[in-house]
Amino acid sequence: MIIQANSNDNQLVERLCNDDKSAFTFIFTKYYKDLVVFSFSFTRNLQASEEIVQDRFLKLWEHRNGLVVQTSLKSYLLKSVQNQSLDWLRHLKVKTNFASVILEHPVLSENNTENYILHSELQDKLDEALAKLPEPYSQAFKMNRFEALNYQEIAKKLEVSVRTVEVRISKALLLLREELKDFLLLVVAFITLR
Repeated sequence: MIIQANSNDNQLVERLCNDDKSAFTFIFTKYYKDLVVFSFSFTRNLQASEEIVQDRFLKLWEHRNGLVVQTSLKSYLLKSVQNQSLDWLRHLKVKTNFASVILEHPVLSENNTENYILHSELQDKLDEALAKLPEPYSQAFKMNRFEALNYQEIAKKLEVSVRTVEVRISKALLLLREELKDFLLLVVAFITLR
């Protein structure tokens, strides 16, 4: 089906909800460049901005059947891209903070085989422990610790109460401590005995 350049957004959304690929293509073509520029105003990283916008369009297509646009399609897309751009910045801040902690700690910043092995083992153990968590606990924990989202932001994204997020993260921490306690004792011993 051919879309006229003057098709209004409500018709496009309706057609998109009915699995109309040409409507999706039209929306993508119409908004892609502006959304990349908008994302770039936050990230100052063109590649990240392009990936963010592409991801938002992918999500738009994946969730097209349940799509509800309360304002305009453009506003909906701008808000979506803004949120993901801010998430990207939070994640970047967490990675930067982690890198600075590693560089400030003399034992951890040494570039040697022992530290590489220790880091690899720790990452493997953490991945295993996270995989054992119930999905709601794991999801809330990762959003908080790896994406640097606060409890309110997580609650909004998961559509649960802030108290539910608090409980999930608290239980995740308890389970992770229990799962990793023996390994963490070895890490502490390794660092202090050097």
